[in-house]
Amino acid sequence: MIFWASGTARLLARYNRGRRRGPVFVTLHQPNVIPAARDRCPDTGRGRLSYERACTAFREASGGWTLHQLRHSSLTHLGEAGASAMLLQAKSRHRDLRTLARYTKPGTEAVAALTTHFDNSR
Repeated sequence: MIFWASGTARLLARYNRGRRRGPVFVTLHQPNVIPAARDRCPDTGRGRLSYERACTAFREASGGWTLHQLRHSSLTHLGEAGASAMLLQAKSRHRDLRTLARYTKPGTEAVAALTTHFDNSR
């Protein structure tokens, strides 16, 4: 199951307006090769967007960023906002907390806020 943030959910609703079934992300054009039925929108005939094509489109639209960097920054921001490692693990579907650790390195502002919060001498 995927849990979308409200902004993403609103954009997805606009993106998928009028479609009630088929893949969520589809190509802009009719495919050159007829995709399998489950990979084709039954209403438009457009095929499922491949991960490779999604990566290329995102890189072009974002000025060079990658989908992996997007995922990394999302997890980092959630971690800095106080989300627990267990919740981050569930959201990202990492199997091992050690592999998640590289994505959740807090920035200097987060460390400063933590220090201030627990400074009993203030």
